Amino acid sequence: MSIGEFCNRKVVFATREMSLPEAAKLMREYHVGDLVIVDEVEGKRVPVGIITDRDMVIGIIAHSLDINEFSVGDVMGPQLVSVQEHEGVFETIRLMRSHGIRRIPVVNQDRGLVGIVSADDILDLLAEEMNELAKVAPREQEREAKTRVY
Repeated sequence: MSIGEFCNRKVVFATREMSLPEAAKLMREYHVGDLVIVDEVEGKRVPVGIITDRDMVIGIIAHSLDINEFSVGDVMGPQLVSVQEHEGVFETIRLMRSHGIRRIPVVNQDRGLVGIVSADDILDLLAEEMNELAKVAPREQEREAKTRVY
């Protein structure tokens, strides 16, 4: 399965200029813990960063800084890691692990934003797959018992 088939395509995004209070309100409105920061390039949204609620708390509030003096662009991480939509789930896991990230934007071949996937999303998928795999042995035993003639 490609990560593009699996990712969440309803991405909540912001621009670098958005204020932190506006970003926090957007996170609250959409019940998300992060926003993908985008630049508009030739009519497409190109991800350039991510900001999390943790970034705001640890980077600004914990230092008693005035949240109104900063924009999303001031706080977002310095280097964005994204994954191409045709990559597989396992390759995405490796990429996330090697960069120590829990969320990753999914982009198309033109670098346009198509979705986002989190470690929690992948854990849910893998748990579902493991649950299905766990059902194989009992079904095999049941089939064998019904078809055995001796």
